[in-house]
Amino acid sequence: MKIVIADDHGIVRSGIKLLLERQPDLEVVAEAADGIEARDLVISERPDLAILDVKMPGLTGLQATREIKAQAPDVPILILSMHDDERYLFEALKAGASGYVLKSQADTDLLDAVRSVERGEPFLSPGAQEALIRDVLERGDHDHTQLTPREEEIVKLVAEANTTREIAELLHLSEKTVENHRANAMKKLGMRDRVELVRYAIRQGLIEP
Repeated sequence: MKIVIADDHGIVRSGIKLLLERQPDLEVVAEAADGIEARDLVISERPDLAILDVKMPGLTGLQATREIKAQAPDVPILILSMHDDERYLFEALKAGASGYVLKSQADTDLLDAVRSVERGEPFLSPGAQEALIRDVLERGDHDHTQLTPREEEIVKLVAEANTTREIAELLHLSEKTVENHRANAMKKLGMRDRVELVRYAIRQGLIEP
């Protein structure tokens, strides 16, 4: 199994390579120190697996994943992250990653993740699974709430960081009307702030993370 690994810290790459190459059937064929190099290497080498750090210079691991999947959709990707945060988890899955492994658990989970990918199965570390379950439980039935087309349009624009004034100008509405639609949408969804709206918009496919 030929693997490309990408992390901007050389010592992390060395540790991952050592861990993987203890297995007789795994070979690290290339390493990258930033997201642009990682993208180009994976697209040119077409390895059996790419392991990308979530935060890298040039392109983040998530941006690189999206670009790789657009040009080499058959290459599975594992995301490595220091962050036990469902925002990164959801964005990784949305970008097309086959798995999400926390660096703090890599010594125990990374090989399991590689073997899962080898079998064609997705992998989430226990911590990532807990974040996913927690989010679903906290979310409840919010995603099934019926927004009007106008409310959905405004949620999308809010999630894309447009101000009330900008939204009003785009939709040819008064700022007061925009505020009313936004307040109604947030009330229906049981949400309190823009961060929650962004998460909702990503899950519903209204915006790209």
